[in-house]
Amino acid sequence: MRSKVSVIGAGNVGATCAFRIAEKGYADVVLVDIVEGLPQGKGLDMLEATPIIDSDANIIGTNGYEETAGSDVVVITSGIPRKPGMSRDDLVKTNMQIVKEVTEKVVQHSPDCIIIVVSNPLDAMVQMALHASKLPRTKVFGQSGVLDSARFRTFIAQELNVSVEDVFACVLGGHGDTMVPVPRLCTVGGVPITELLPREKVDALVERTVKGGAEIVALLKTGSAFYAPGTASAQMVDAIILDRKKILPCATLLEGEYGISGVVVGVPAKLGQNGIEQVIELKLYDEELAALQKSADAVKGLLKVMGI
Repeated sequence: MRSKVSVIGAGNVGATCAFRIAEKGYADVVLVDIVEGLPQGKGLDMLEATPIIDSDANIIGTNGYEETAGSDVVVITSGIPRKPGMSRDDLVKTNMQIVKEVTEKVVQHSPDCIIIVVSNPLDAMVQMALHASKLPRTKVFGQSGVLDSARFRTFIAQELNVSVEDVFACVLGGHGDTMVPVPRLCTVGGVPITELLPREKVDALVERTVKGGAEIVALLKTGSAFYAPGTASAQMVDAIILDRKKILPCATLLEGEYGISGVVVGVPAKLGQNGIEQVIELKLYDEELAALQKSADAVKGLLKVMGI
């Protein structure tokens, strides 16, 4: 019997995630969106691709949550993007209501599910999903570090002309300006990039990683990234459903790790069938810990806006 994964939000990120999961064939997929016809059309299109990709996964689109009942994993991509003239506080207030409502409906039909949040601002939306679901931190977390580290790995591989498979990148903290790439822990074939590249080149790669999303927005002009974010979310689902015990950076509620408590921050964690099975605590230098604390403080500011 195949597992069941529901993806809430049939926009570009959600649809990419859903299709990447369907490609693997280990889970049936339910795609949910409030826009009539959108999830149904995309779901049918994906289903018609399954003979080509040799997948027996069933994919359905719906405007309701009844079909999501019994989901093993739910990926929440719902929310609006930040628009011109909209403050960060405005975005938080709008998306927190969307994520709160979606989470409550998801848990109503799948009380034992694991929830992966992708909606922005990511860390604050994970905190809202935790608040609304009443589930433990092991079962509600967010995708951002997988995307950010993938971007960093891409840029490092391009710079050194090596396979991305040989590159490991460590990115902690929030998704956005407060993310904390840790170059000394980023390696190529086991060798730190700080030994392979001059300081100014490493700093440039870090800067490009931090602004990776903005770079794509500037190029597209009418949208934002979706292939990489959707695929990153699917990798997290893969680790859970297949119980891979994979170490991935997750936006998770810290309970004393790194000296931080009660705030969602991106850190490496072991992902398996039980969700987050272990938070990995790296030995950080003082300046790295300070940057991570700054990232946590930024999330605290959003929590005040949200009133939680």
